[in-house]
Amino acid sequence: MPLLKREDLLQRLMDCDIIIYNITDDDDQIDEASWAIATLHAEMAKFSGPKMFILLSTVMTWALSKPIDPDDPEIPFTEEDYRRRRAHPNFKEHINAEKLVVKMGKTKKTLLSTYVVASGLQYGMGEQVFHYFFKMSWLGYQPIVPDFGKVTHIVPTIHINDLAAIIQNVIDRKPSQNYLVAVDDSKNTLEAIVKAISNALGPGEVQKVPKENLFLTQDLRQIDIDSISVNLRLETVYVKDKFNISWVCDTGPIENIDSVVEEYKQTRGLLPIRLCVLGPPAVGKSTVTEKICKHYKLHHIRVKDTIAETIASLEVTSQMDTSEMENEDLVTNAQDLLDALKENMDQNGGRLEDQYLVRIIKDKLKSKPCKNQGYALDGFPKTYEQAKELFSADEEEEDTKSKAASNSKKSIPEYVFALGASDKLLKNRVLNLPESQVEGTSYSQEQFLRRLATYRESNMEDETVLNYFDELDNPPHHMEVTSSDDQEYLMVTKHIIKMVGPPKNYGPTSLEQEEEERRSADSRLQKESRERADTERREAEEAAQRASRWEDWSKSLEEVKRTEHELLEAQSVPLRNYLMANVMPTLTRGLIECSKTRPEDPIDFLAEYLFKSNPQFE
Repeated sequence: MPLLKREDLLQRLMDCDIIIYNITDDDDQIDEASWAIATLHAEMAKFSGPKMFILLSTVMTWALSKPIDPDDPEIPFTEEDYRRRRAHPNFKEHINAEKLVVKMGKTKKTLLSTYVVASGLQYGMGEQVFHYFFKMSWLGYQPIVPDFGKVTHIVPTIHINDLAAIIQNVIDRKPSQNYLVAVDDSKNTLEAIVKAISNALGPGEVQKVPKENLFLTQDLRQIDIDSISVNLRLETVYVKDKFNISWVCDTGPIENIDSVVEEYKQTRGLLPIRLCVLGPPAVGKSTVTEKICKHYKLHHIRVKDTIAETIASLEVTSQMDTSEMENEDLVTNAQDLLDALKENMDQNGGRLEDQYLVRIIKDKLKSKPCKNQGYALDGFPKTYEQAKELFSADEEEEDTKSKAASNSKKSIPEYVFALGASDKLLKNRVLNLPESQVEGTSYSQEQFLRRLATYRESNMEDETVLNYFDELDNPPHHMEVTSSDDQEYLMVTKHIIKMVGPPKNYGPTSLEQEEEERRSADSRLQKESRERADTERREAEEAAQRASRWEDWSKSLEEVKRTEHELLEAQSVPLRNYLMANVMPTLTRGLIECSKTRPEDPIDFLAEYLFKSNPQFE
């Protein structure tokens, strides 16, 4: 939207009864807000009615305030102490705007009342200054979320809905207090907030990193760095006493982290996509699933890989130091499960029984990455019983059945795709696989045929894995594969993408964007190089063709000239003979006679001579 000119903006402001300027997140608004209140103050005589001007500012204008009691620095500031406030060096313009707004409201309150609301660090919905930590946790690219805060530094916060409620109360109640503080009751450190975010959304671990590393983080602006580095104790006494507010998060973000995380996901559209791709062996489930996962940035869940990943994780956990009490039970449980898995695999020729297999896959589906971004199950579950056990509510983990069912429902695939193909196509596809891909796998002829027969037999039963999803009112989408070329699987993938819709994530990261730009640049350069080479090749071919045609034309021209010359020569023989016999003797005698006589007009003489000596004339 184009910026309004000041005269047009003033006209809009004059038409408004309530004017709110937010300078917490956009420094460009400070100058405009200062101009607006000063201009409105000067134009009060032209007001058609009373106006209210509210400046939404930030508690960073209190950042360097000296303690009320040096011996007890934990005594919080309140609205009554606003004259004692001292701003952070990077927020001097903010405090100047605050002072101007308060001053302009003291002249004639019946016409122009002004208020300043100093907001704590905002959270809720888009998460504002804390977004970096939410994003890091949600993406899960790093096993540990960085924490830049000091242990003792208190960060004043407020939920965006509570802030809106305070502003609404200011409008409705027109309080006598011109300067208000909007913070919740929490006294949390940045470390505690980041830890809560990481536990609810990410890996659950935080790590102290030097504050200097903040400046290397592309996702944090200078205003964000200053804000999360603050150490400030504030209480909103006036608001609590005088306003009627139904607080959303009066106890702060940590106590309400589950609802805050849910708001964050919903507001930013960060919703998991859960898929399941089923079908007979060698139909191309992994090929399609891999393409889908790449497009949507989902976690590709292969049974074999998940088992290996689980065993590796248990081996690491079982080696942890048990000197700490909190690790002892964790290590013991990990070792017991690891021993049980290995024993079961030894007894079943390297395969796991369903009770262990389903447990491993279920734990994977409940992991934070799968809950955040979503997953694509590749060829599992295979039977009705496996599906029922995998997606049933685990009542041991929840207090109530309803909560267990709700938690289980969040793990059930939203989309189930059943790929189909004829036995002939599947056999040909396996026969055409390279030997390197077949060796050591279940795609040897004997094993493949046995697996295919088992699959066909299991899907002839009354209760199949596809029936299970039908019972959940989530009918599978059947797709027939008619050939084994790449174009066929590309079409299947495009069809699935069309059904699922657009991605529901952050999209490419800055590094991925740089990589994509680099690939695009390389592709563009390669294309330009190919085009130049093609142009040069075509020009060379055209030049060669022109030279060949010129050479052929030149030869043809020479041949035409030679033929024409021979023809002229042949046609001139009778004429020469006639001239030599009848004309040249008379002409020679005339020239001799002319040279003897030497007449005054040789031409006339010679003409007369030839006329008289013409045999026909005689």
